[in-house]
Amino acid sequence: MRHGTPKFVDERTSVPDAGRRSMFAEVIHACRAARLLVIPCVAAAMVAIAGTPVNAQTMSTVYNVKLPSVIRVAIRVGNNPRGAIQWVQTIGFQQYCADVLPNEWMPSWDPQALQAGAMAVKMFAWYHTLHPVTIGGFTFDVDNTVNFQEFRPLSGRIETDRALTATWPYAYTDSNGVIAALDYRAGIPDNPNWAFVGSQKMAQWGSQFWALTGLPYLRILNLYFTGRTLIPIP
Repeated sequence: MRHGTPKFVDERTSVPDAGRRSMFAEVIHACRAARLLVIPCVAAAMVAIAGTPVNAQTMSTVYNVKLPSVIRVAIRVGNNPRGAIQWVQTIGFQQYCADVLPNEWMPSWDPQALQAGAMAVKMFAWYHTLHPVTIGGFTFDVDNTVNFQEFRPLSGRIETDRALTATWPYAYTDSNGVIAALDYRAGIPDNPNWAFVGSQKMAQWGSQFWALTGLPYLRILNLYFTGRTLIPIP
């Protein structure tokens, strides 16, 4: 089970803060000299700083991005989160999810808890295929540890495979279909894990607790993630 996810440094080149402030001031000054409105001036300044129009970036949604066929997994020896990366392995996306779920959700848990977990595992992985990272010369989407999700080859179980199959045709997103990670943490065993409710993070133990009360997996997801709904993947 997961305990935390590190934040990787974005090494993309950017304009230094001092340079951004100077560019912003120059554009505002020019607009005022020409007696232009302030709000358009601010927008123009933002364009000058960023180099692209405001809101020009297209959001990744289930409608414009296909479900991945593969995922790049950095292999750390012994599934050690602090271990050195040995190589990057390209794995079928569904196979990856099948070999993650039983290592993040206990296969003996209620089927509804497993289905909630299956959705979280898939959406988390899908999001990260769109946001690869580079560390030590290796470019990858996820690694095989709890830095991302615990991946162990050929570890799939019948119970978790069934949960994955049942949820595979669907995505759990906002109303626009934006692909976002469904994050999760272990939580407290045999506990409703109220602290996670509405937090945009699911408690793994909490999913089992609520499943045992009779909640279906969609209502379990709704407890933890707000503003999202189940939609068929086109």
